[in-house]
Amino acid sequence: MIRILLAEDQALVRQGVKMMIEQDEQLKVIAEAANGLEAVQQIETRLVDLVLMDIRMPVMNGLEATKIIKKRWPHIKILMLTTFNDDEYAVQALKDGASGFLLKTAERQKLIDAIYSCINGGMTIHDEVAAKVVPRLLERTKREPVTVPLTPRELAIAQLVGEGKTNKEIAETLHLSVGTVKNHITQILQKLELRDRTQLAIYAIKHDLV
Repeated sequence: MIRILLAEDQALVRQGVKMMIEQDEQLKVIAEAANGLEAVQQIETRLVDLVLMDIRMPVMNGLEATKIIKKRWPHIKILMLTTFNDDEYAVQALKDGASGFLLKTAERQKLIDAIYSCINGGMTIHDEVAAKVVPRLLERTKREPVTVPLTPRELAIAQLVGEGKTNKEIAETLHLSVGTVKNHITQILQKLELRDRTQLAIYAIKHDLV
């Protein structure tokens, strides 16, 4: 079972999203929050696998909450769920450690698929936003050559992470076991002094691996 925290300031929206995702018996909304601060407080007392995080909320917005959660609980996946398709939000969310950015207008199955993708280590960005995100990332970061020595295998894996592939998809592409892929990613993160695979994806774009 995937334990989900739903952070959204509108109760009716929370109810609708909860009904949609719980049609999948493997997904369970174990807690709800009306703002970012409540989301952080809920995580302090519950085991959470993934947070569905709205951006514009009172008290503490979703971007601020994402920074705190990823710093204190880096294993928790965060999927931004919002009505705003502004690429600026998406770029900031990814830089803060979110695993994806999805519009609330997305179809139910797209939301379900995004949740599973995030849990499995992938990155999901709504189609309306994706075309804008990479150019904005490139605007903000000077493209540089890879200076840390990565093996050919590690470079291939970093490239696939940058393309948003899950561990399973990377394993199938490179004919490796999922466990081997996980080990390689851990080694890559250590070599590059990165926090998580989202930062690795950004690194891959910045350094022309994608």
